[in-house]
Amino acid sequence: MTKKPVTSRRGRFFKLAGMTASVAGQYAGQRARRLFRSENDEGAQSESYTRMADQIADTLGELKGAVMKVGQIASQTQDFLPKEFSDALEKLQKEAPPMPFEVIVGQIESELGKPVSELFEYLQEKPYAAASIGQVHRARLHDGTDVIVKIQYPGVDESCDSDLKQLRMALRLGGLLKMPKESVDRLFAEIRERLKEELDYENEARNIELFREFHKDQPWVLIPEVTQSHSTRRVLTMELVEGDHVSKVTKEHYDQDTINLIGHRIFTLMADQLFRFQCIHGDPHAGNFAYRPDGSIIMYDFGCVKKLKPEIIDAYRNALVSALDEDYEALDRHLIDLGARVGSQPAVDEAYYAMWRDILVVPFEQRDVPYDFAEADIHKRVAEKTSTVFKYLDYFKPPVESIFIDRMIAGHYWMLKRLGVQAAFREELERYLKISEHAGAES
Repeated sequence: MTKKPVTSRRGRFFKLAGMTASVAGQYAGQRARRLFRSENDEGAQSESYTRMADQIADTLGELKGAVMKVGQIASQTQDFLPKEFSDALEKLQKEAPPMPFEVIVGQIESELGKPVSELFEYLQEKPYAAASIGQVHRARLHDGTDVIVKIQYPGVDESCDSDLKQLRMALRLGGLLKMPKESVDRLFAEIRERLKEELDYENEARNIELFREFHKDQPWVLIPEVTQSHSTRRVLTMELVEGDHVSKVTKEHYDQDTINLIGHRIFTLMADQLFRFQCIHGDPHAGNFAYRPDGSIIMYDFGCVKKLKPEIIDAYRNALVSALDEDYEALDRHLIDLGARVGSQPAVDEAYYAMWRDILVVPFEQRDVPYDFAEADIHKRVAEKTSTVFKYLDYFKPPVESIFIDRMIAGHYWMLKRLGVQAAFREELERYLKISEHAGAES
């Protein structure tokens, strides 16, 4: 039996408040017990974290909305929360429990002002996909056009701010936040801004048209067209464009050459958005992309789009060039320009930069030898070095303007790894860095 959804602000508030009180109580109990245990009893602490994290993940999954979206972002951000919490939140990333069909029908009819039978020849009851702030149903228009309809869950937009405040309080009282207050403020402010945009489906429709224009000369990029007559702020209807999920891109239907071609095209998508369009698709997880055996890439979900300032692109390009050239003095300056480095602190030890550079630029080291992303262990090597971050904690700050660039790059790394791409990107990267340099000189 499906639980009745909590859609009122008051109901959501009390549900989150109950979760917060429980987590705070568990944390207080854990701290009290620690007084009578060995200081190094990491197993008990990990068990306590896992218990709290599972409770938070279950509550966020039931409530959906802003809190669930933050949970998904947190699951991808290892330096934001303890590992146990990120692990528990991974299930939010994979599959959200669906909302009852009668709630979905009510929302469509409320938004579009007509009975579903007048709007569609049919609307499939089983969700095509369920996500954090809405779910998607397959349908057909009366003219025979197959479409997908994205419906926002009731109450999600009105509850966004209070949800975020409650979630932040739960994380803080549970001792789960591992960042300074100023960094948390900036991170939550950026997430809130992106969420507000993502909750506005009219904004997403404009983003779709923008990206269709960006990629109009790349026939291998497929972006579904919006059906304006059946779309509002909380309902978005688009043509049905299907492809294979990354898990279905197997050797039975895709040879290695096609997989490598898709890999090069993924890199082109990412680099075009960053250096040419200065506007990026900010939610690059596997569910938002699909593939076809002819090498086409289908892009979905343009709710989270980040327009970038030219000076941020310049600083990012300059930092990349300096890292590739092993010019760490210049890299330090460019990271200050990017807003990632605290300018009032002395220069960072070059050996620290060299350590990170040697990990992160591995896929770009060889000009002609393909890098095998299936064997990539960059994420493991980064995780092994995270303890070194504390030494320079006062030297760095989260670069709010580029958080979504980092998220985009990390998302594409995982796609290339899951696809098993074998490719050398050094020459392509250098071409983009030169394009960006010339563009900067002309402006």
